Amino acid sequence: MRYLVLGANGQVGWELMQRLPRNTDTVGVSRDGHAGIALDLSDLPRVKAMLDDQRPEVIINAAAYTAVDRAEQERDQALRLNRDLPEVLGKWAGQHDALVVHYSTDYVFDGSKPGPYLESDPPAPINVYGESKLSGDKALLASGCAALIFRVSWVYGNRGHNFLLTMQRLMQERDQLRIVADQIGSPTWCGDIATATLSVITSLPDSIEALKRLSGVYNMAPSGSTSWFGFAQAIQQRLGLDCELEAITTADYPTPAARPKNSVMDCTKLVDTFGVALPPWGDGLAQCLDAA
Repeated sequence: MRYLVLGANGQVGWELMQRLPRNTDTVGVSRDGHAGIALDLSDLPRVKAMLDDQRPEVIINAAAYTAVDRAEQERDQALRLNRDLPEVLGKWAGQHDALVVHYSTDYVFDGSKPGPYLESDPPAPINVYGESKLSGDKALLASGCAALIFRVSWVYGNRGHNFLLTMQRLMQERDQLRIVADQIGSPTWCGDIATATLSVITSLPDSIEALKRLSGVYNMAPSGSTSWFGFAQAIQQRLGLDCELEAITTADYPTPAARPKNSVMDCTKLVDTFGVALPPWGDGLAQCLDAA
């Protein structure tokens, strides 16, 4: 099986590259080429040419425009990576009987639902980032290729830019931090996302027709939930850092992009279809910090 991992040097992509079995034919694609192929994934004609050259059987798209606030001013850039790239991948995969594995986001929802979101709940993004990701999901499904779209939330790890690394730095630099406590979600270690993804795709049927019957959106998040404030408290406790944390509201910390108040997702469909479940979010945090 020939795997192509896009965004191979990012948070999820790097973890995927570490976990893919060594006997698989795997090529990583990143801007710097550290994982194999150097390519600007916003250059869509070059992406098409690369696909024709590599001819993967499984395309894992771990690349995305993820700067939520900056996307409010950089809409075109966000759409190019989050909508247009998945569309190109889907059309190529449909023509060559390949599978596309793609990551979506909890930010496709507006956060107004009182309980966990199901895959069947109507999306209603409240920021450009969520809108761009939703448009990519739709484009990929409309292509008619075999596609698994995993919706993930509050992704963090030991690489890149994320809440965990920001908190680690700020807790060592400051005596006090004010953290939003009225946005609820499930912090997700990128290593757990990679492990769950590979558990799914290594057990899939070989038939493209069977793969297409499994195609669709699946929520992929840990069990349990917390606020950003609760997540910060857990980080502080695990690291033993001395910093006073103050709980504040979303209104106390305005940002260019609105955030959903509730990002909790029900992952029953993933468990029932593939027998795959992520561990509780606190366990993921412990594993992540142990791996640092």
